[in-house]
Amino acid sequence: MSAEKSQKTAIKESVRYCMVFAAMLLLLAALVVWNINSGSVPLTVRQVAEILFGAGREETAGVIVWQIRFPRICAAVILGGALAVSGFLLQTFFSNPIAGPFVLGISSGAKLFVALVMIWFLGRGMAIGSWAMVAAAFAGSMLSMGFVLLAARKVNQMSMLVVCGVMISYICSAVTDFVVTFADDSNIVNLHNWSLGSFSGISWEQVQVMSGLVAAAVLLVFAMSKQIGAYQLGENYARSMGVNIRLFRAGLILLSSLLSACVTAFAGPISFVGIAVPHLIKGLFRSSRPLILIPGCFLGGALVCLLCDMIARTVFAPVELSISSVTALFGAPVVIWLMVDRRKGGR
Repeated sequence: MSAEKSQKTAIKESVRYCMVFAAMLLLLAALVVWNINSGSVPLTVRQVAEILFGAGREETAGVIVWQIRFPRICAAVILGGALAVSGFLLQTFFSNPIAGPFVLGISSGAKLFVALVMIWFLGRGMAIGSWAMVAAAFAGSMLSMGFVLLAARKVNQMSMLVVCGVMISYICSAVTDFVVTFADDSNIVNLHNWSLGSFSGISWEQVQVMSGLVAAAVLLVFAMSKQIGAYQLGENYARSMGVNIRLFRAGLILLSSLLSACVTAFAGPISFVGIAVPHLIKGLFRSSRPLILIPGCFLGGALVCLLCDMIARTVFAPVELSISSVTALFGAPVVIWLMVDRRKGGR
């Protein structure tokens, strides 16, 4: 009877997982359609469909959809999913529910290096390529991650680790402001627009680069899902299952840094998505299995960023808000709830 009961429970869980994934995919499709049709130039679903299938791409409406809105939507889906998966990896690595690229200062480190590279290139009248942006952001992410790891070896409380991450973020932001002070006016404008966080101005060439990098990183995360599941049960258990802890942790660091670097390079720093989404997905699926959470986090990050981007560009149109301002309104209450909940639990 116990085996039969457990089998029924497993079937119910599988059905629930499928239903949740189906609902998320339907909501994603609805948000994509809504994002394409909304804006200063309203379009019908039929007009958009005709444009996407090749009719009227040279006309004004076709240029708006194919060259402006659609690349932006793709970027929000890809980078939003990447940011959420990066947050999941960091929370797994530190065993800390409020660890994330933005809170730990990793995004700020990437922002600093990208700012330096942008000023150097723009000051010489040179266009900066997507690969150079990603490389600079990855170098900054790894440097910030190095400081966070050093701090993690010295402090025992996870709250102190978060404080160290915030201080690293302040230092990187201060250095960025110092560098910007001595940049040309045109460079400051370009850097200021990027540093606020936005999916606007994304080109198809950038979409190709980010999709290739994010797809490769997420596939590697999937390949590590069994090790992640073992690591969630403790280092000793993971070792007993044959996991090379040092190699595994290095993989988590590299993949989380690469994913957050892609986001910062193309869209600037985006706050709280990497923290809030993994917890919302865990509550939605009522599971901590990596094979469920990894795609769930990706879809959740895509949904949140698509919704926040639509709010950012339509609520006060033609003025556009920074994406971080909108995501903070959604993510900050989740972080506060997590900290209060941990306090009540005495952890």
